[in-house]
Amino acid sequence: MNIPENLLYTKDHEWVRIEGEFAFVGITDFAQKELGDIVFIEVDSVDETLSKEETFGTIEAVKTVSDLFMPIGGLIIEFNEELESAPETINSDPYDKGWIIKLKVANEAELKDLYDAREYGEMINS
Repeated sequence: MNIPENLLYTKDHEWVRIEGEFAFVGITDFAQKELGDIVFIEVDSVDETLSKEETFGTIEAVKTVSDLFMPIGGLIIEFNEELESAPETINSDPYDKGWIIKLKVANEAELKDLYDAREYGEMINS
């Protein structure tokens, strides 16, 4: 299981990569394996400010549709448009080319509630 050390994680299997005042968000390797072949991503919350744990979109796999939750609050400023034509990128490269949204972080203090790689690994293996 691939769990990069430089990211933060949620109980809902989203990851967060902080770059200055911005955060990139996607789903973990564990989540994409559980979902199976991803066929569609819907994010209609660009230019909206959402709170931590609010739904920002959905991800559809061959066998299920799941909500995507905000790991931290912020203004969604970008959706990875590459995923419109190639949603399967999340299966092949969940931590790099498979990012889903970019947001402007509203409250950096919320980052302390996220898991580091070790804690996330322990959670999914328990």
